Amino acid sequence: MTQHIETVTLVGGGLVGALLATLLAQRGFAVEVFERRPDPRQAGYAGGRSINLALAERGLHGLRLAGLSDEIMRLAVMMRGRMVHHRDGHAELLRYGRDDSEVIWSLSRGRLNIALIDAAERAGARFHFNRRLEDATFGDGVTLRFHDDSDGSTHEHHAAFALGCDGAGSALRAAMHRTQPLGERIDELGHGYKELEIPQRGQVHFPATEATGAGQVSKSEPDPVFAIERNALHIWPRGNYMCIALPNAEGSFTVTLFLPSHGDPSFDTITTPAAARAFFERDFTDLLPLVPDFDADFAANPVGVLATLHLDRWHIDGRALLLGDAAHAIVPFHGQGMNCGFEDAVELAELLDAHRDDLAWTFAEFERRRRPNAEAIATMAIENYTEMRDSVADAGFLLRRELGRVLAQRHPQRFVPRYSMVTFSRMPYAQAFARGAVQDALLRELAEGHSRIDDIDLARADALVHERLTPLA
Repeated sequence: MTQHIETVTLVGGGLVGALLATLLAQRGFAVEVFERRPDPRQAGYAGGRSINLALAERGLHGLRLAGLSDEIMRLAVMMRGRMVHHRDGHAELLRYGRDDSEVIWSLSRGRLNIALIDAAERAGARFHFNRRLEDATFGDGVTLRFHDDSDGSTHEHHAAFALGCDGAGSALRAAMHRTQPLGERIDELGHGYKELEIPQRGQVHFPATEATGAGQVSKSEPDPVFAIERNALHIWPRGNYMCIALPNAEGSFTVTLFLPSHGDPSFDTITTPAAARAFFERDFTDLLPLVPDFDADFAANPVGVLATLHLDRWHIDGRALLLGDAAHAIVPFHGQGMNCGFEDAVELAELLDAHRDDLAWTFAEFERRRRPNAEAIATMAIENYTEMRDSVADAGFLLRRELGRVLAQRHPQRFVPRYSMVTFSRMPYAQAFARGAVQDALLRELAEGHSRIDDIDLARADALVHERLTPLA
């Protein structure tokens, strides 16, 4: 299909949809966004089913391009590393990077989504809330049929093409599949999740001061008091299951319990607040007292499903294209779902801007570029679950991790930990995955038979690094 495109229709006004709307509106496109939920700025943002977001370099890049990084960072809390809480009650911080230049940031999904919607509207995008997509027909362009759950009305919208940013349960994807099968496969992890909350401990009020040459400034807003270390992602690893807690700017923590769907223990066997409390008293002894509304949280919040979505194709010629979770939903254990989706938005905005006259080519090229990276991060996210719930307490893993840090210091241009390549750079995920596999094999070979870093032959390690790893640009 060859035509000059000036108007863009998005289905889904969540994180990826709102950022993409901003980037396209800033490039002069007329952007229409249809979102099934009510406007969260008026109705509020429903919680209870949302794992906090971890913002990293890839996502920050998209926000910078949209001119939003400073605004969004005011909503974020820095996390320097994983604070591992062991069964015996002691905790240790495993830093993500070398210093505070290599950190990730915790964000509330609701607050971020509202900020992105505001930004998209400022750029000129138009949002239509309470528009739940019922069906789409693909002929000369695409005709979208929406239902308004607030008043029961129906609405039709005809567009040259539609972009699906409507998440893992994408209605546009379902309509596309009915027209041209997309080869959908869903790999369930066999684990689910449930949200709890650690509230803030209180607030600290600072006396107002005059600005002086010594740098004192007035401070009228109180600071929240966090119940546990604020600048960390907290993990309670317990082998086949775990809890995590991510900080919120107002002083609370969003806690997520990850548990098998079946077996013992599982969400099959732990179905009541009383059973959950007994489970936490046994396995999360130090966490339970931090959740004062434990019974109410457990009863009210649903069990979420964890799965990876695979599609054989993401588009129907030049009439419809999926991106973000609608095309490649992944499990959340690398904190990269949003970051990957924001990369999609940046890539697609640039392609649409440069190739407005050939949508079929643009959509195919977008999929060609992004698919290998989406598949790579999907695999790494599953691997990271095993690492978080089990390996962070394993002596062999900790030795390899320490050795990796030593080699990164000795060979900063050759040996970069995979987590750093994924989180602190914009190296393509597929490249980070491939290079990480070489490095992991090297670490396992060097650490085999050893229990202390001092016992490892670093001269041999240096030689293997130079033999197997080319310098990074």
